[in-house]
Amino acid sequence: MLAIKTENLTKIFGDLTAVDGLTLSVAEGELFGLVGSDGAGKTTTMRLLTAIMDPTAGDAWVMGLHTVRDAETVKSEIGYMSQRFGLYPDLTVQENIHFYADIFGLPRRGRGGKVEELLAFSNLIPFRKRKAGNLSGGMKQKLGLACALIHTPKVLFLDEPTNGVDPVSRRDFWRILYRLLKERVTIFVSTAYLDEADRCNRVGLIHRGKLLACDTPDTLKGLMNGTIIEVRTGEPRRTARLLRERMPQTDVGLFGDKIHVVTSDPDAALREAEAICSLEGVPLLGRRIIEPSLEDVFVSVIGGNAAGEHA
Repeated sequence: MLAIKTENLTKIFGDLTAVDGLTLSVAEGELFGLVGSDGAGKTTTMRLLTAIMDPTAGDAWVMGLHTVRDAETVKSEIGYMSQRFGLYPDLTVQENIHFYADIFGLPRRGRGGKVEELLAFSNLIPFRKRKAGNLSGGMKQKLGLACALIHTPKVLFLDEPTNGVDPVSRRDFWRILYRLLKERVTIFVSTAYLDEADRCNRVGLIHRGKLLACDTPDTLKGLMNGTIIEVRTGEPRRTARLLRERMPQTDVGLFGDKIHVVTSDPDAALREAEAICSLEGVPLLGRRIIEPSLEDVFVSVIGGNAAGEHA
């Protein structure tokens, strides 16, 4: 059974088309990642799927329920954690969870076991009496997740849940998501972190409201046109600028302290990059041919799409 399905889903705000003819499907029990930069349409898509907002055109279904005609029923079947989840800073961790249980109409009798389970599940037992306003960013996200799970939803929507969270807390958060998958919870997560997208069963790449590609991470990496050469020097920014100027036939990108050169002729590009570095007195620390990452693919697909729009 499909947990999520959309057909030509569209949302227009004045002159802005935030979501443009989105058609996709997510299987029950799947971890699906919607990946895009800021302003790509991720949050608007999430709001359409969670029945918070009506589309301008098209349709969407969650667990077979139409997000407009069956909006209230959809909301009872899902958990939704927005970018700024509504925790109450003056309530303790445990009080926040009970508050959300009240919102979803869970009876007080028998609720204690579920609350204890979520506290243990999110590693928040030692902090149960701490006020939410005094939690770290990572713990706030885990508390937000616990609140979203209190009514045992079948589909969980997470809008950039690890944005601004430290690397250790991000890792812990994803461990919790993997445990949810074992319970057959369908997870739809949006993120701007390409390394997180690699953890998903399937990934959709969205840009300017359009779904550019959708498949498994490994299959998406096969969309990469050309071979990637990774170049390392002591002056990465200067080197990237020089390579862009002297090697216009290639695509040059800066990824941290590494430079990625995309080329159809890797041997010739390697020789040319070495010659440029030698001529400019830039110490070459290393160069090698590497497999593309999802970040490389995303940049390549966006670049190709932009070129098509320009044409």
